Amino acid sequence: MNRPSLSEALTKADLIHDLPALDAAIARMGRELDDAIAGEHVVFATIMHGGMLFAAKLALAMKTDLEFDYIHATRYRGATSGSELHWLRQPAAALAGRTIVLADDILDEGKTLKAIRDFCLDRGARRVLVAVLCEKRHGRCVPGVSADFCGVEVPDRYVFGHGMDFYEQGRNLPAIYAI
Repeated sequence: MNRPSLSEALTKADLIHDLPALDAAIARMGRELDDAIAGEHVVFATIMHGGMLFAAKLALAMKTDLEFDYIHATRYRGATSGSELHWLRQPAAALAGRTIVLADDILDEGKTLKAIRDFCLDRGARRVLVAVLCEKRHGRCVPGVSADFCGVEVPDRYVFGHGMDFYEQGRNLPAIYAI
């Protein structure tokens, strides 16, 4: 595959949120989640790959006891637009009767998050809380899907960095950029 150059994309990209802003938002979210799930032993499920960096930082910002798991379901498979959902790994933890926190990088249209949330509820989860690093506010979200906890808003543009990829590159960038 002949993929576009990340370094070239960065020369054309706008910095949307820098690392201090993202870290402050994640710390705030950790406090908010602690308040929302106080006293519960929840399943904290990272949605791979994009949610990995965010979820690690969010978990470290929390004081609540967490049982870790991960989910790998994707609609993108290296592309910049989504298609059919592909399950690569379902959660292994027992979900019935539990609160599940889904940690993901972005809420865009919400199709993937809705499918994962519905899967958890179908498996008997008592409630599912969605925590995302960023959210696009554009009016195209799937009805009934929203973030319970959101770090920052991003413009309705292609965003990458801090977990989000540019053709499978740049997930490790410390900031969020838009082109």
